[in-house]
Amino acid sequence: MSELAEPTPLAELTTLGIGGAPERMLVAEDTDELVAQLTDLWQSDEPWMVLGGGSNTVATDDEIAGAVVLIRTQGIERIATDEGVVLRVQAGETWDDLVAYAVENRLAGIEALSGIPGSVGAAPIQNIGAYGQELSSVLLGVELLDVETGERSHVPASALGLGYRTSVLKRHGGADAERDAVVLSVDLLLTEAPDGMGRPVAYTQLASALEVELGDRVELTRVRDAVLRLRRSKGMVLDPSDRDTYSAGSFFTNPIVTEQASRVLPADAPRWPQGNIDETVTVIPLDGSSDVVAPPPIQATLQREVKLSAAWLIEHASIPRGFHLPGSRAAISSKHTLALTNQGNARADDIAALARFVQARVQSEFGITLQPEPVLIDIEL
Repeated sequence: MSELAEPTPLAELTTLGIGGAPERMLVAEDTDELVAQLTDLWQSDEPWMVLGGGSNTVATDDEIAGAVVLIRTQGIERIATDEGVVLRVQAGETWDDLVAYAVENRLAGIEALSGIPGSVGAAPIQNIGAYGQELSSVLLGVELLDVETGERSHVPASALGLGYRTSVLKRHGGADAERDAVVLSVDLLLTEAPDGMGRPVAYTQLASALEVELGDRVELTRVRDAVLRLRRSKGMVLDPSDRDTYSAGSFFTNPIVTEQASRVLPADAPRWPQGNIDETVTVIPLDGSSDVVAPPPIQATLQREVKLSAAWLIEHASIPRGFHLPGSRAAISSKHTLALTNQGNARADDIAALARFVQARVQSEFGITLQPEPVLIDIEL
């Protein structure tokens, strides 16, 4: 672990290209040293944060208090099991490099997650997903360093509260995560594919791009190539010559609401069933006398949840692609409505103002509050 003599501004370390420099910056290339340094930071009560690929971070332009630890640990260990192949991957590995490794080695399960920027350690925090695949379907567990105790432990995926773009490791609205810990490594269970075929295609847009039917199996390399093409068409693969790619990816998550709440939307608004909320209410007698017969439990009406398209909501709130506030260098991508982009010399305040404008318009039009997906550092929405 080394400390940089002059901390690098986060504008140079994030895909959005925005953010000030911290008071101190450390670089960790070895897990044991990372653990030792983080433990020292926690014992000193110095403010701190860790940074991987910088693809999901939006930070203030002001100086960032305390230390930023850049996680650059590397390593992929392959473990054969009866269920499949386990890859134990260090947190500092680049996610897309891992996908390329899996495809090259004929391991299926993450091929549709090609092109997602960022580090492996960040993947379970928001349970990344795209084009019909989600990390939770292949995640066995993670090794965590607990902030409160300083202890290392292997935690199964079932204990991580994995949901749509969330987990117990994710901070929400500036609040501490339900489980405050740093990811040291990730264990994935992938399927050996001697025939080179991927898992069944589970996303309509990807099936169309591949010219196959949903449920068909396609070569891993073809799936990866198709996903990368789709992501590039939406400005979701960083290209230094294209300002639309200077973003934190999808800035808002697709909201999940009850089916009843979704009825305010037009019938043609995209929505995807997510399951049921099932609540049972038991009526308890007011006194304990034996001659009072308690009524039977009341079964609440099932409320089906649906996931809505944040992009559709934004576009139908009269916010077009390419939109920007007067005088601002932050803009909605011209390729993808969900991406808030830095069109050159944008500041954190520009991004925040645009995000608040989008939230307000969608709330006013549909009564739905969009939630940000990136980690916000000293920024209020």
